[in-house]
Amino acid sequence: MNTVNADPAELQKFSDLAHRWWDPASEFRPLHEINPLRLGWIDGKAALAGKKVLDIGCGGGILAEGMASLGAEVTGIDLSEKALSVARLHLFESGHKVDYRHQSAEALADELPGHFDVVTCMEMLEHVPDPASIVAACARLVKPGGHVFLSTLNRNPKSYLFAIVGAEYLLKLLPAGTHEYARFIKPSELSRHCRNARLDVQEIIGLSYNPLAKTYSLGRDTDVNYLVHTVAAG
Repeated sequence: MNTVNADPAELQKFSDLAHRWWDPASEFRPLHEINPLRLGWIDGKAALAGKKVLDIGCGGGILAEGMASLGAEVTGIDLSEKALSVARLHLFESGHKVDYRHQSAEALADELPGHFDVVTCMEMLEHVPDPASIVAACARLVKPGGHVFLSTLNRNPKSYLFAIVGAEYLLKLLPAGTHEYARFIKPSELSRHCRNARLDVQEIIGLSYNPLAKTYSLGRDTDVNYLVHTVAAG
């Protein structure tokens, strides 16, 4: 396991909370609230119905199930067995079909290169030791001309203030210690990882939170959270 691109402490953190994944009032409330936004954005770019889709770092399956509900054939992978157990159990409640696997992105890329029309890796890159390796695995997993969607947190004083001080300590949107600032990734750095993996960046869009209205929106402000749409070289 020591060769797997994962931080045991990060896996434990999310495993400990796994039973609360589908509670919209829990620590995962932000994921529930942003899911319609990111799902609509992904579907608008990649037309998910009928596509083979992989969700890397699927956790309890919020995005994976959302994509399945739009008619995609979804595989979800994660290295937290507890999160995957929660994800599988929730399928009995939702009736959706997702193939959940306890597997790393790199290992699946060795097994199924060029297999998927769409690959998503959302809210995960800032939690792994080597994000470039995950981006490279995404590129190997997707078909030529296929879509890869990524999201993470920018690294600058504003993101520290908003994502850690604000979200974790003041607004209590996330448990304290959810994020480690040093692991945040600038858009220029993520774009470089994409270029190195032969993924052409199509769009970088920001995800913002309005604490007064308590709403999220997509827009031009990429200072804190941002999403990236790429297309694999043909």
